[in-house]
Amino acid sequence: MSNRTHEVEYEQMLLSRHGLWQHKGGRGKDGLVERSAYILLSRIRVQGPMSIGELSDAFGLDASTLNRQTAAAMRSGLVERIPDPAGGMARKFRITDKGARMLDEKRDYFVHALDKVMADWSDEDIAHFASYLRRFNSDIERIEGRPWPRPGTDGP
Repeated sequence: MSNRTHEVEYEQMLLSRHGLWQHKGGRGKDGLVERSAYILLSRIRVQGPMSIGELSDAFGLDASTLNRQTAAAMRSGLVERIPDPAGGMARKFRITDKGARMLDEKRDYFVHALDKVMADWSDEDIAHFASYLRRFNSDIERIEGRPWPRPGTDGP
């Protein structure tokens, strides 16, 4: 393992500790948006309605964990259960208008926070950073066998 890999690990650890999640205008405990709900809503928005089994495969989590997360999101009015649009037996979760508004609000907050952090960065530096992050995430997804769809692509 290279010394550079140690630097990446350390910087990734530091990144995870920063308070971008502490959005005072959000929902959840003490004004915090639940991170799991944000990620769940993001996935459903990009991919479309998903069953518990599909969510379990996508996140690499057991069905009981996803049942708790989706139940909390349903209680908050962020997702709703619908019949499978393709006619299958499983019921699927779809983002609600309220969930879409919350997701947009939270994403706007993050983008604004990142704009402040990178105010002195050139457009080229931001583009390179975004490219490296995408490559990093894509390589993790490839190793785990769980690709994550991105807006503007044809799914996972």
